[in-house]
Amino acid sequence: MADSSAQINALVVDATDPERLAAFWSEVLGRPVVGRTGPYVWLRRENDLALGFQRTDTPKSGKNRMHVDIASPDPAAEQRRIEGLGGRRLEGYEDGGFLVMADPEGNEFCVIPAGPFELDDEGRAHYLD
Repeated sequence: MADSSAQINALVVDATDPERLAAFWSEVLGRPVVGRTGPYVWLRRENDLALGFQRTDTPKSGKNRMHVDIASPDPAAEQRRIEGLGGRRLEGYEDGGFLVMADPEGNEFCVIPAGPFELDDEGRAHYLD
C-alpha cells in the first residue's frame, strides 16, 4: 500500500437547522460552538478533527450510511442525558445489542462503553444485557 498524507480533517453533518443541531452536539460532546461561516456552524476542533453542521433545505431521509460512536463509562446514564438534550433512542436495533440513538434531526449514532466490550460471532454487542 502506498503511503498517504491524507487524513480526515472534519466531519460535516447536513442540517435543516444547523444552529440547533450544533447546540445539541455541543452539549453532548462538551465542545463549544466556535464559528460560523456561510451555511456552516463549527464546534471546537479536538484531536485534529473538526465537527461542522451545514445548512441544507433537504430533510434527512433513510438510514445514515456512516455514523459516530460516542463512548461513555455509563451508557444508560448517557442515554438519559442525551434524551434530556433532545435526542432519542431508536427502536429496531435491540437484536444488535447496541444503544442506537438519534439527534434532533434523526441522525443515528451509538452510545458504547468507554472500555472494551465483547462482540459475538455475528457482531452483536451485549453491554446492554
